[in-house]
Amino acid sequence: MAATSPTPLAIEAQGLRKAFGKTLALDGVDLRVPRGMVYGLLGPNGAGKSTVVRVLATLIRPDEGTATVDGLDVVRSAAAVRTHIGLAGQYAAVDEYLTGRENLVMFGRLSGLRKADAKSRAATLLEQFDLVDAADRPSKGYSGGMRRRLDLAASLASRPPVLFLDEPTTGLDPRSRLTMWGVIQGLVNDGTTVLLTTQYLEEADRLAQRLAVIDRGRVIAEGTPAELKARVGGEGLEVAVVDPVDLEAVRAIVARHATDEVFVDVERRRVRAAVGDGALALSAVAAAIAQAGITTEDVGLHRPTLDEVFLAITGRPVDEGTGDPEEHGDGGATGAGPDAGEGAVPDRPRPGGPRPRS
Repeated sequence: MAATSPTPLAIEAQGLRKAFGKTLALDGVDLRVPRGMVYGLLGPNGAGKSTVVRVLATLIRPDEGTATVDGLDVVRSAAAVRTHIGLAGQYAAVDEYLTGRENLVMFGRLSGLRKADAKSRAATLLEQFDLVDAADRPSKGYSGGMRRRLDLAASLASRPPVLFLDEPTTGLDPRSRLTMWGVIQGLVNDGTTVLLTTQYLEEADRLAQRLAVIDRGRVIAEGTPAELKARVGGEGLEVAVVDPVDLEAVRAIVARHATDEVFVDVERRRVRAAVGDGALALSAVAAAIAQAGITTEDVGLHRPTLDEVFLAITGRPVDEGTGDPEEHGDGGATGAGPDAGEGAVPDRPRPGGPRPRS
């Protein structure tokens, strides 16, 4: 039987390094992202996620290392790369004084589409992102979720094969976040490759087929969500107490059966730990808690979460950032077009490059 060829890569990076003054934002990042999937970059604020995106989107040059997007070198072929990508940042970068339709037509024209094609593409995107009813209203009056969907739609004006989403659901309410997740999954089903940065562990678990965990400018783990969870080992035992005063006593009981560190969540009044034989540990812990006269809300087993994976790998929670200056909410650089200057970090594409055809 003939050997099958490996899945072609949409993104490949080797040894990326980038410093901002004395701060080393990227310290030798390697990535291999196959086509047609959501690949997640997971890490706290300041880990280097946004800097990776900005290098791959040709918005800044790496100090060292190489990277290709859709087979094109991000430094030597930067202008060509920009015709193959879309980019939606942490904050919507649409023009609030234009209607949703006008915004999408504008981005289509800036991407080089003819006027008629830009209008047709805008109509398709308005339908796809459930914005038809608001299409002819100024985007200034849109809700946060609507503005974020419009920003994502604008990044797709030129049908890019590779899409960078830099924390696209930051600040959205749970309903809007679920809607955005559905939109992202639909894009992948249509063949788009998505590189997604996020601090939301549930989001990474829900969307990404593969993940790279980034911390302090380095990739410290890589694999499928299931593979990363397996690194924690065993099932997880969780105890929720009624009175937070009992947390220390429960921690001591759970520690007798834990195979690794015991985690105490004071705010949620919970104690968690990985255990070997889940059923045996559950029975023993429940009996010990009852004997101690401790009242619980729940005692049960659970599969390891990505929160536990990150804590096990890094020794700290995912929301404990490093405060590096490169991840400060750059704002969206929606639909990074062929006109963006080398090293520039534009809020939106500026006229230039190939001119739209009439």
